[in-house]
Amino acid sequence: MLKLHEERNSLRALFIFIAIAYIFAIAVRFTWVDAVKNAPQFHWNNELMINNNDGYYFAEGARDILAGSHNTNDQSPVDEAPSQLTASLSKIVPVSFETLILYMPAFIGSLIVIPLILIGRALNQTTMGFIAALVASIANSYYNRTMVGYYDTDMLNIVFPVLEMFSLILAITHQRNRYLIPISISIALYQWWYPQAYALDTALFAMIIGYTLVFDRKNLYFYKIALFILIGILAIPFSAKAGLALVVFAVFHYKKDLSFRVFGAIFALVIALYFFTGGIEPILHFIKGYLFSGNKNNAPSGLVFYNVVSTVREAGHIPFTLFAERISGHTVTFIFALIGYILVLIAYRPLLITLPLAGLGFIAMSAGLRFTIYAVPPLAIGLAFLILLISQQMKKPLLQYLSIAVLTLAALYPNYTHAKEYLTPTVLNDSEVVALTELNKMASGEDYMIGWWDYGFPIRYYSDVKTWADGAQHSGGQNYPVSFVLTGNDPLSVAHMMRLNTEYLEKIFQEKNATYPSVLEYMMNKEGFKDPNDFINAIALPEYKTPTKTRDVYLYLPLRMMEIFPTVTLFSNLDLKTGKTLPQPFFYLTQNFQDTGKTIDLAQGVAIEKATSSLKLGTKNVPIKAFYQVGYDNDKKLQITRQAFASDGLTVIFMASYGQFLVVDDYFFNSTYIQMFVFEQYDKNLFQPVILSPLTKIYKLKI
Repeated sequence: MLKLHEERNSLRALFIFIAIAYIFAIAVRFTWVDAVKNAPQFHWNNELMINNNDGYYFAEGARDILAGSHNTNDQSPVDEAPSQLTASLSKIVPVSFETLILYMPAFIGSLIVIPLILIGRALNQTTMGFIAALVASIANSYYNRTMVGYYDTDMLNIVFPVLEMFSLILAITHQRNRYLIPISISIALYQWWYPQAYALDTALFAMIIGYTLVFDRKNLYFYKIALFILIGILAIPFSAKAGLALVVFAVFHYKKDLSFRVFGAIFALVIALYFFTGGIEPILHFIKGYLFSGNKNNAPSGLVFYNVVSTVREAGHIPFTLFAERISGHTVTFIFALIGYILVLIAYRPLLITLPLAGLGFIAMSAGLRFTIYAVPPLAIGLAFLILLISQQMKKPLLQYLSIAVLTLAALYPNYTHAKEYLTPTVLNDSEVVALTELNKMASGEDYMIGWWDYGFPIRYYSDVKTWADGAQHSGGQNYPVSFVLTGNDPLSVAHMMRLNTEYLEKIFQEKNATYPSVLEYMMNKEGFKDPNDFINAIALPEYKTPTKTRDVYLYLPLRMMEIFPTVTLFSNLDLKTGKTLPQPFFYLTQNFQDTGKTIDLAQGVAIEKATSSLKLGTKNVPIKAFYQVGYDNDKKLQITRQAFASDGLTVIFMASYGQFLVVDDYFFNSTYIQMFVFEQYDKNLFQPVILSPLTKIYKLKI
């Protein structure tokens, strides 16, 4: 009763639908290019830079593949699929490397329209697939993660699972052996591209088995589908999966009267291989990492570190409105899409196979907005079904076509508006890249640059040095020493930590020592300490002897870290024995200020009372210890003026060149970052400045 009128579309019509949808998806993505192309600070090497930090990780891998070598233990992802694909395309596509990584997400991510339209065709509803392709290709969440410049695994992270859905729907609909191999191949491709897909693909396997046992237990073909899903999941090389799939297919093809007993033996062998090569262990790791990430203490060891997940917006709870907008563009369209999805599952039972994808998207309500992208294709199909169902209530064909056009445009409008307004900046601007490339000329590939993990990948890409932490390595244990260095009040302790952590990190690499859960615990053990407080106190002593220097170490201090500096502090401002967070020091940064005559209003209830040289913090008044004005003159030399007012209180810093006011207590004022970035004050026995630009300051460790 709910089914739509069946369609009979020619291959020509199919290709026209695909071409229109693909061109549309790419065209919308060029709105970002049109908006930022005239901003010179976003360009490098005559091309716009990418706008996703993680993209520099895969760009580094592709660069090193093309170069034919990389430095030992530099963590370059030369074995990762995105790096390999990029390097291969770089040899074929006649554009610069920067242009290639900039536009790859748009051209590859827009391929989502193909499997969606093919799903529609498999159900004899190509128009439904076409509408779903238009909506899904520019849905907020999908657009954000496949826009021009968002170079990352997301380029194909949804294309491949939807391709899996198509291969499964095709097999379920026709139930012929020829459709079994595409199941294994599509899943194997997804596993190659994104190993974390293991959980989703295992859920598909479980769903097929469950459905078969409940509704169609005597249908051998459904067990075959489950078997070929399992072959695709196996943690073995792609060629081995393909070979195994071909062998099993050959058995099914030539053994027409295959008994359940023989099939059961084959199935049991593959199940055994599944558990032998990993089983459910990767899934348990996934659940632990994302569904139970509320605990702030994550070190399975004697030390208790702060958990980075609690500081990542993408991994936190999100409101329903944002959840709905990310999936369907607007709360109203989301509700209609959800209704349509329920109806289309009733009308076309093969689409039940999309439930794991939709379910993964819906866990975003608790696990973070990054998961919403998975629900985009299923809900787009639901919305497309509802649009066609409504249009069929019109008696005249012209009214039907008109209603389809109007409703589709209405569904697209909020998503298009979002794309037009989503003007995310590039990861770095040209001045920052100049500093990093200058360091590249000074440093060796074996040297280290210490910076907060957000900047690890760009540092490695442009400076070609090693880092302590990056977007893939930023656990509490890895962030602690970085935070200790950046927030430290004692330059000697900071310098000692820089040398210690660098040398012991290299020793762990060389020894392949995985016994210790963190470098800090490894170095404490080797240095003869059991109590972390004793160790921290010891490295503050001038006579403390650090390991022999084997390489240079640099410290990266960018202006852009100013806004997240309080977050950086969380990782070292705690008791390592208990994980208990210490009292949070005071830090207030603002660009929103106004001189009213008697006061300087700094917004959010903070104001400078000129007459009393005090700060108004809500209903409280706090004395101003000192007032600093810091800025650059015409020769780009730093100029500092100071006025002292009280022996105690908060310090106010007006960073004139940046148009920012900073209010801090002594903890922040004396920190490495504030002293060496804002004031360019450093211990000349321990550090040497190598780059002092307004946006980026880099110091070299001398010990």
